[in-house]
Amino acid sequence: MYKRAVLYILCTMILLDLMVMAGRAERIVRVSYLGPAGTYTEEAAQFFFQGGEALNPKETVNDAIADLLSGEADYAVIPQENTVGGAVVNYVDALIGAEDAFVVGEVILPISQTLMGVPGATLSDIQTVCSHAQGLTQSAQWRSENLPDAATEEMASTAAAASYVAEMGDKSIAAVAAPGAPALYGLEVLAENVQITDANKTRFYVLSSEPLEVDGLTHAVFVATCEGSRIDDIIVALRDAGLEIVSLHDRPEGSRLGMYHYVIEVENEAGITVAQIGVMSALEDVRFAGRFNAMKKPYVG
Repeated sequence: MYKRAVLYILCTMILLDLMVMAGRAERIVRVSYLGPAGTYTEEAAQFFFQGGEALNPKETVNDAIADLLSGEADYAVIPQENTVGGAVVNYVDALIGAEDAFVVGEVILPISQTLMGVPGATLSDIQTVCSHAQGLTQSAQWRSENLPDAATEEMASTAAAASYVAEMGDKSIAAVAAPGAPALYGLEVLAENVQITDANKTRFYVLSSEPLEVDGLTHAVFVATCEGSRIDDIIVALRDAGLEIVSLHDRPEGSRLGMYHYVIEVENEAGITVAQIGVMSALEDVRFAGRFNAMKKPYVG
């Protein structure tokens, strides 16, 4: 209980610092996120900001980041990685390309997938299941056991899938989406918890146009661009600086074979220091992309 209280106080202080840092403490914070309404990204944003924010759903992650960089939004919330589906590569690419954006927060969200259809539909009616690629991956085992003959259709987001099912009004089409989507789109729950495991979680980043400068933040992100043979040297430098790797994602750099972008999240329980950031940023082709604390939303079964 004491640790939870301390964490809540620290997160509240960080959020206030975020607002003050950007000079926006006296007005509603504008947050763009991967929409439409009812996505897990919206849930992550609501959990991080704890109310009082103006949420603006966007069609793509790139659109949300563009809002941030143009000043139309104060923050952008984007998915990055899932326990089952792994890194969402186009979202990782969006982060790599956003050189003027910094990670200032992280939400680790438990993912409960729900199968939903139009009112009156039953499992025996379902011939097509639509969802985001991650939703299809995360529900693959359940579908193979319960809807083995159903086709799949990939959508831009899980909420977009729910919206599509509602719009079509076809009993043969179902969506895999968040538990809150049925009420939002007028659908009925056909099955709950269709994900492969209750340990299914997704990592979301909160982005700002300015890095967060608060002592005691335990996580940081660096982006390295180098040949594959050089990543070992960067990993050694991280360890020598007292930083432990949380995640490492590689994406092709695009100019020649063997060149990659690496998104590296690290942690230091004692707090990421300015000196540690300086050591890593001094390395050739390594960019500091923000420091922050990770917030975990409890799983409710």
